[in-house]
This record gives sequence, structure tokens and C-alpha cells, in this order.
Amino acid sequence: MSSHQIFKEGIEQGDFRILARVLTFVENDIEPASTLLKAIHIKNEVPVLGITGPPGAGKSTLVNAITNYFIEQGKKIAILAVDPTSPFNFGSLLGDRIRMAQQFNNPNVFIRSIATRGALGGISVKTLEMVDVLKAAKFDLILVETVGVGQSEVEIAGLADKTVVVLVPESGDEIQNIKSGLMEIAQGFIVNKADREGADAFANNLKKLVSQQHQNIPVFKTVADKNEGISAVCKWMLKPIEIINERKKFLMAEKALRIIQHYRMKDIDKIQLRKDVEEAVMQLDFNIYRFAENWIKHS
Repeated sequence: MSSHQIFKEGIEQGDFRILARVLTFVENDIEPASTLLKAIHIKNEVPVLGITGPPGAGKSTLVNAITNYFIEQGKKIAILAVDPTSPFNFGSLLGDRIRMAQQFNNPNVFIRSIATRGALGGISVKTLEMVDVLKAAKFDLILVETVGVGQSEVEIAGLADKTVVVLVPESGDEIQNIKSGLMEIAQGFIVNKADREGADAFANNLKKLVSQQHQNIPVFKTVADKNEGISAVCKWMLKPIEIINERKKFLMAEKALRIIQHYRMKDIDKIQLRKDVEEAVMQLDFNIYRFAENWIKHS
């Protein structure tokens, strides 16, 4: 049996060790990543839930509580925690591994952190590909927690079947500034840390704002570290959502475009590019557009 076949069978049997290796191949563009992505049976019926929101909203604690609920229901869960990449050192904080440490020894929970690799919306092409690998494994639900950076977070709509935006009562001053794009991608809102002062008023204002633009988008209140309100959220998560076919086609086309863009750009050396820019910018007649055109021609 070839190594490719061993990896493929390991994925489809839900072997965590093989799954971890394959995800490393995919994340770093190491063969047989592209071969496996084309060979595996991607189960598109496996629900993918996107959880996004601003820093400090308690997303990781919420994911932990949601995971505990589904484990008690006998579900097998995969968690993909998307962490920010620093543009200064190309590193990733990967702090979610610490916050969800209690899940690491659970045989029904698979956790993986991935750096955004400069994708402002928190979703890189590698994330899309890694979710497809997880869909081929034996999971009942895939949770994707993403970096919350505002409107560019709409990219998650092409990845998740349902997306929830997590906010906290302190977001009150920002509520009128919630971008329409974020409204478009949210199937639900969660007001976490709802035991804080002003939580009820904030939730009511959010409900009014949501109802002005969309019908049937729920607003939940949770206190994740006390496990309050989690059951209602989880039951809603598993309810089927009717996805307009045309919207799904559009999102799949966007996904294909991003994959094509990625593979056309994957050989670009960002570190070398930065060095070349640092040298070129010292010239008085520096023009970024001419520089980019020449760099592409000669790289």
C-alpha cells in the first residue's frame, strides 16, 4: 500500500495522528497535500460552524463550552482555531491551545490551530483546505473560531454553513457601527458574558438592530465560563438552514478563485520581497506600481 493510500485511509478512518500529519502537509504545501485533497471523499453534509467576533469576547471559552455540550451528546468534534499572524515576524500566537487545554486528552475532540498567514479576514486558503480534510474524517461537527477584525470577516461565509458573531455588553458603543457585511454573514448573534451590567439592554438593542435588517436571526445570551445559555445555542446550531442555491454557487466560485490565487502566488518569497522593497524605497523616484510590475517579471 502506498503512503498516499495510507494517509487517505487514515483520514477517512478518523486517525488523529495521520490527520495531524496531513494537516501539516496541507498547511505548508508539502506533498502529498495536493494529491490527497483531490483524492479524499469530502463529506459536504458535515456541518461547519464559524464563530467570530472582536478580541476579548470570550470566543475560545464559548467554543470550549459548546464542545463540552456536544461531547455529552456523544458527538465527535473537530476544532480549527485560526490565530493571527504578525506581519512583523510571520509568527502566530496560537493561544487558543492554552484556553482549550482541557479538551486535548478527549478522544472525541480534535483541535488544530492555524495561522492566518496575513489574511485580514482571518480566513486563508489553507483554512479552507484544512476544513475539507476534516470533512473527510469522521466528525459530526466542525467548529472554526476566527480572528475578529471587522467587515473582512465576511470571508467566513464561504467556509461555514452557519456563522455566529460573538459580542459582549461592553460592545454597546460599537453596536451602531456593526458593518452591514457582518450582518449579511451572521445566522446568529451571541451576547457572551451576559452576567455583566448592561447585558440585557445591549441584547435588546442588538435584537432591534437585527430585526430592522433581517428576519429570524436569533440573539442568544450566554455566560460561557458558567455554562449558562449554551444548551439553547447548541440546539439551534444543529437545526438545518436553508441555503439559497445561487448564494452557495457564488461562495463556491469565490472559494475556487481564492485557491487559484493562492497557487499562483505560493512561490512568492515574502521575506525577499520585503528586503527588495526596503532597498528600492530609498530611491527618490521609487514608484510602488513600477516596482511591483518589475518584481513579478524578474521573480
